[in-house]
Order: sequence, then C-alpha cells, then structure tokens
Amino acid sequence: MRKNMKKIGWMTVVAVCLVSGTISVVCGQDTWPEPDVRLPVFKTDTFDIRGFGASDAPGFVSTAAIQSAIDACHGQGGGVVLIPEGVWSSGPLSLRSGVNLHLSRHALLQFSRDFNDYPLIETWWEGLPQVRRHSPIRAEGQQNIGITGEGVIDGNGDAWRYVKKAKMTDSQWKNLVASGGVVTPDGKEWYPSESALKGRQYQDAGLITPDKTKTFFEEIADFLRPNLVVLERCERILLEGVTFQNSGAWNIHPLMSRDVTIRNITVRNPWYSQNGDGLDIESCTNVLVEGSSFDVGDDAICVKSGKGTHGRQLGMPTENLWVRNCTVFHAHGGFVVGSEMSGGARNLYVSGLTFIGTDIGLRFKTTRGRGGVVEDVYIRDIYMKDIPGEAILFDMYYEAKDPIPAAGEVRQPPKAETLPVSEETPQFRNFYIANIHCEGAKKAVFIRGLPEMPIRGIHLSGLRMKTAAGIDIQEGAAITVTESVVETTSDEPLAYVLNGRDVVFDALRYGGRVKTLLHVQGERSKGVVLHNIDTSLAEKPLQADHGAAETAVKMN
Repeated sequence: MRKNMKKIGWMTVVAVCLVSGTISVVCGQDTWPEPDVRLPVFKTDTFDIRGFGASDAPGFVSTAAIQSAIDACHGQGGGVVLIPEGVWSSGPLSLRSGVNLHLSRHALLQFSRDFNDYPLIETWWEGLPQVRRHSPIRAEGQQNIGITGEGVIDGNGDAWRYVKKAKMTDSQWKNLVASGGVVTPDGKEWYPSESALKGRQYQDAGLITPDKTKTFFEEIADFLRPNLVVLERCERILLEGVTFQNSGAWNIHPLMSRDVTIRNITVRNPWYSQNGDGLDIESCTNVLVEGSSFDVGDDAICVKSGKGTHGRQLGMPTENLWVRNCTVFHAHGGFVVGSEMSGGARNLYVSGLTFIGTDIGLRFKTTRGRGGVVEDVYIRDIYMKDIPGEAILFDMYYEAKDPIPAAGEVRQPPKAETLPVSEETPQFRNFYIANIHCEGAKKAVFIRGLPEMPIRGIHLSGLRMKTAAGIDIQEGAAITVTESVVETTSDEPLAYVLNGRDVVFDALRYGGRVKTLLHVQGERSKGVVLHNIDTSLAEKPLQADHGAAETAVKMN
C-alpha cells in the first residue's frame, strides 16, 4: 500500500492506492475555521422591572410592567432590563432592539397558564407559514438582543401539551386526567381542551391557506401551542447562562436570523413532551452554540431550513454553524439535521459533544418531497453512552415517528421503489465524521438513502464503538470507514451493504469473532472494498446474495 497525501486549503486528501486502482478517501478539514459570529453590544443602563410596577407578590401578573421596562429601555437606546430574584408571573413579551433581558440568580420568570393571554399571530412552524399562539418571548426584526443571567424561564408548557398515555405511568395518567382537559375516544391521548382536541383532526392545522378563516383558527387556537422563545429575522443575538424550561412546543427557535450566540445555557423539557425540542436553528447564518446542556422530550440541538415548496422557495439554508462542548441527556437525537431541511444546510462544524441516553446520537433525517441539500458537515470528538437506537443515523425515509418503537409496536420497512429525481428529491452529501466513541447502542451506523438518490460522500474515521449491531449501509455511494473499531454482540453481520457503490472499509477492527464480516446484497452493489482488515476472526468473511455478486467486492 502506498499513501499519497496533499493539502488543499483546509482539506486533507488521502489516496489509498490498491492493485485494482486508486481509491480517494477524503478525510476532512485539518483545521476548522474559527466562529465568525458578531456579538450584540449593550449599554449598561439598567431598567429594574420593579420601577415599572412589577411585583413578585403571589397572584400578581407583571406583563405590563415588564413590557413597559423593555419598551423604555429600547426607547432610550438600549441597556439591561433586570429581572431581580423572586418569582415573577407574566404573559407573553416582545423583546426589542438593544435590550438585554437579564435574570438575576434566583429569579424565576414564569409564564401564564391562561391561553387567552396569548394572541394568534402569523409566524412559521415546522418549516411552514402558520398561525400560532404568540410565544412567551418573541422578537421579530430586532437587532442587538439578549437573554442572559443565572435565572430560570418557565413556559408552563404542561398547560399546553397533549400527552400520550403510553408515555406515562398509570398514576401519572390518572392524575393528569383528573386535572381536567379531554381524552380522545380511544383513550390514548389527553388534550387540555376541546379546542386543542379539535385541532388534532387536521393535518398542518395552523397552515395558512386561502380557505381558512379567522374563525377557523380561533376554534382550534388551543392546539396551536407556542414555542417558548422565537427570534425571527433578528440580528446579533446572545442567549447566555439562563435555564429555559417547560415549553409548550419547541423551546428555543432562532428563525431566519443571523449572528446568533448561545452559550452556557440549560434547556429542559419533560421526556414525554410532544414536540419538546431543545434548540431548533432554522434558516440561520453564523451561529455559535457552546457549553450548554439539554434534557428534552424531542430532538436536542436541531438544524432546519423550511419544509417542502415553502422552504425551497424561501431558499434560506442554515449555514456557518458551530456547535461545541455541549451535553445532551434525554432526547430523540443529540445533534440533528432535519427533517425540515428543504432550504438546505452547509458548513456545519460540530465537536466535543456528549450524549447520555439519547434515543439516537447523530441523527440526519429527511424524506421524499422535501428537496434541499445538506452538505459540508464536519463532526469530531463525540462521546456517547447507552443509546437505545443508532449511534449514527442517516435516513431518507423519515416517517415523523418516535425513533424508538413503543412496546408492542410493529413497524414495516419502507417500500423500495425508484422515483424520478426532481427538486423534491433531498440530498445528503460530504460529511466528515471522526473520533466517535460509543459505549452501548442498538447499532453503530445506519445509512439509508433513496434508490434514485443515494446518500453520498460519508467519511467515517476513528470510530470506537461497542454496540449490538454494526454498520448498515443501504443505497449509499462513496462511503468510507477507516481506522475504526466496532465491537458487536449480536449475530448480525459486522457490516451490511445493500446497493452500495464505492464503499470502502479500511483498517476496520472488530475485537473478536463474528459470524459474517461483510454481507452484500443488491444488483447495484459494486466497488465494495475490504482493505487492511483481518478476516481470520470471521466464520464467513463475505456473503453476497440477492443480486450481488462476490466480484462486486475486493478484499486485499
């Protein structure tokens, strides 16, 4: 073997030359660019909400006082709006340019449970223009804004969310039902009101369409749960130090904004919370997320960019994103792209993350009809433990279901069919993933593309994994796994390839005996390579069937 290496800008290209020809393995950027994110600048003038009539007396609602402090601060050129220690009740607030909303240590800002406090507004939800309830904290078209300090912001989300019986204990369910609200006829879900239950019968109930009237939205208003913090079309944002918890839907949602810095925050939602995402970064440019922790009911740190035709027409990718040195506890996915990614995503730099018990570790999901291109993603130094699903997952057959089936739930694999490529065909390409450690997962790697659009250019190196099953690649092209150790406990093949093209396993170790090292299927499989791998520990080094010929695989 001869290795030729050359530097191209930030990229290092390694060409592994074999007897059969040359296979180029792109390993990724040696040196990542430093974050280039502009911070807001605030005046030091302080506006204490108590001076505007706010009170932490039990039962007192300080909405008007806090909003008056924000407006006064903005009107005088900006500064700090101080939430001092105490328990402060409020309805929804509008954050304005130049304002740093600062929560002192021991300050709890708790938002109202009265749905009537939250008017219906036009915004975006799950990648589409929709009518929703006004968020507890919202800013639109503002500059130089911040939410900082050491206090807690609580969205009272348990008043809003519907709940699945299967996710609660018997006593929890009985207490919830006894508190009020309504239960679906099948007895499987609880809703806070008849209005919320009525909205359930519509797909994309809040979607703005010509046939929907103001009266329609008012009748289902309780179903249109608010995100806790929405920052729409804003510039120079700082979220720092604060705990954000108990959101009605998503927790923090920067939307079509730029220069967003999020550091040292804590994000919490109950594990059973529907749509209880932690941080959804949608169609944003120049974002830094660091030093934060997440324990939520859905995806933790998620990248989005609109859905379907709306997202493609808007054409605003999420780009230039740095995520580093964060910890994720419960979540559907630790770091996630999709599934609303129709505007695309690029130049994502992710490092130094720890996932403990997340359903899936690194999760990249989309489906036909979305379109969009996710490319140039760089990930390294990820540490995972006790992952119920896949440590690394790419899936182009996302079905909007929980990643881990409920007890007794049976899921059928998607029907394999080849469709024409169009603007609705999504693409994942050019991912560089290195130094990934995982102690316990259902499967190490799962990659599932479309017959008409394989997932392309996924480069994995330095995997150190102990999992039940190994590596599963379906409809993938130009996939490399190098210098890695994957130890498995199941009888499944260490590596499975279905209709894979130019799939290279180089210097892959597996720590003990396996029944089958590599199982290849599909008539479109070709250019599969096992290189620099000890095959003597496998009872069967290669199995090729169901349209795949052994000549599709080169072993050397």
